[in-house]
Amino acid sequence: MNTRPKNVYSVGQVNAYIKNLFAQDFMLERIAVKGEVSNCKYHSSGHIYFTLKDASGAIACVMFAGNRKGLAFHMKEGDNVVVTGSVQVYERDGKYQLYAKEVALDGAGALYVRYEQLKKELAEMGMFAPEYKQPVPKYIRTLGVVTAPTGAAVRDIQNIAQRRNPTVQLILYPALVQGEGAAASIVNGIHALEALGVDAMIVGRGGGSIEDLWAFNEEIVARAVFDCSVPVISAVGHETDTTIIDYVADLRAPTPSAAAELAVWELEAAESRIAGMQSELVRGMTRRLEQSRSCLDALSLRLKHLSPEHQLNAKRQYALDLEDRLTLHMERALDRSKHRLALIAQRMESCSPLKKLGEGYALVTDERGAAVQRLEQVKRGARLTLRMLEGDVITRVEEMKRRKNEIMAAESAGGVSEAATEEKMA
Repeated sequence: MNTRPKNVYSVGQVNAYIKNLFAQDFMLERIAVKGEVSNCKYHSSGHIYFTLKDASGAIACVMFAGNRKGLAFHMKEGDNVVVTGSVQVYERDGKYQLYAKEVALDGAGALYVRYEQLKKELAEMGMFAPEYKQPVPKYIRTLGVVTAPTGAAVRDIQNIAQRRNPTVQLILYPALVQGEGAAASIVNGIHALEALGVDAMIVGRGGGSIEDLWAFNEEIVARAVFDCSVPVISAVGHETDTTIIDYVADLRAPTPSAAAELAVWELEAAESRIAGMQSELVRGMTRRLEQSRSCLDALSLRLKHLSPEHQLNAKRQYALDLEDRLTLHMERALDRSKHRLALIAQRMESCSPLKKLGEGYALVTDERGAAVQRLEQVKRGARLTLRMLEGDVITRVEEMKRRKNEIMAAESAGGVSEAATEEKMA
């Protein structure tokens, strides 16, 4: 008996038929499947091929390069994910696979994706920009704290604030920091302390998992911190924990203890600085006084130098100097004149008739008193007067004798003649 079916189909027809069945199933057009990633491969074309498995089975998955924007993290082996897409048949191989359009981490991974997405959105809004950060006052008087009323965080802040500066007033707003209503409680605490006008504010809590710290990743908390007019210091978790408000806050502290160190100024150090500044001020004032005294002495000396009395004394001294110089010049001129006069007097003395007379010569004058210089002026019997140093001798010429020419010339130049005859008193 022939049992072969009447219609015989090709492999391609069967695969096409099955593909059409999948396409008509509305649930398979948009389905979310969770599982663990294995055999994950990033193709050079940009496509991602991987297998999604759990304890009961596995399904092949592919994410085309055009859908990569639906992947907010780098997928790797062992990730627990939720894949959203459609289940379709690949006709060539006759296999069905999940065509992924979105991939999100499951559980804590999903919170991390939400964290990254909110972080990106707030950064694009400029809420992390440094120009919006307010400086924390160096010397605060009141410090607001938004945290749980019990726990290590508030105790650490209290202990450090008391040790550094007991004069700083701490104002605690007991807020929920975990679970339902925590985000709203933190926002209320920020607004309440801002209304009180505290100088600075610490918002934080102790460490924990990402689920425990999630209230500090909420957008309403981030906006409350950004809009707060009081400088906010974030202090959430341990040093390795990072939340959204760490990026929005004016200053981030790795721990609540570190936040108290940053916010509360140290009284002892401030007193030491004040003492140092006081000493420096005294030294500066002393130096300034010394400089002023030196400047005053210089001005006083200058004023003394420019005073009318000093000027008058200087002029008097100058006049005395000129007088001394004039006297010296006059004395020198007188000495020179005296010397010249002495030379002239000496020369005159050497030419003086009296000196000649004193040497034994006599001046011969005729009866009219005229000097007799030549023999031709005298005649026999003439009356002559011989003028000598002690007196005059009156004589009469009896005889004349002519001497030799040279002697006569010398005697003529001297203007004096000696009687060659015997003198006879009148």
